[in-house]
Amino acid sequence: MDARNGAERAGISTAKDAADHELVVAFGRLQGAANRLEYVLGRAIEQECGISHLMFEVLLVLGRAGAPGLSMRAISREQVLTSGGVTRLVDRMADAGLVERGDDPDDRRGRLVRLTRLGEEKAVQAARVHVTNIEQYFLGPLPASHRQRFMDDLRILSHAARDVVPRLR
Repeated sequence: MDARNGAERAGISTAKDAADHELVVAFGRLQGAANRLEYVLGRAIEQECGISHLMFEVLLVLGRAGAPGLSMRAISREQVLTSGGVTRLVDRMADAGLVERGDDPDDRRGRLVRLTRLGEEKAVQAARVHVTNIEQYFLGPLPASHRQRFMDDLRILSHAARDVVPRLR
């Protein structure tokens, strides 16, 4: 089915139809909520921990990986960043003492990024702030009986989206 035939079948023939279509509205709400929550939760991490939300995400990726660390390519795949973008980010994180680069035991030419002691401490500090804010702003507005199903549905959506995103080089 091409996009035009799908739109015609969806009853979209004007800009107003498009703006009012229930699927467009629902996705817009999801995107708007994600953007607003990213702002609120990211700002709290910046203010209370002194790192950006993106840095926190990289600390989490490295924490999940454990020793000896991850390659820049693996970090960029996890964060959907270009290799140049992840290099600049990791450079800033290394300058802040959060990560360090080391030799890759499986590749003589390769380098791995791993957490420093400060990076580990900052990940824990930021995660505590983050969890408190997630409970308040992300789950708090939902009825308690819906929360687990909501988180399960988000996992399904995340995995489905991950599977269609092209790998950046």
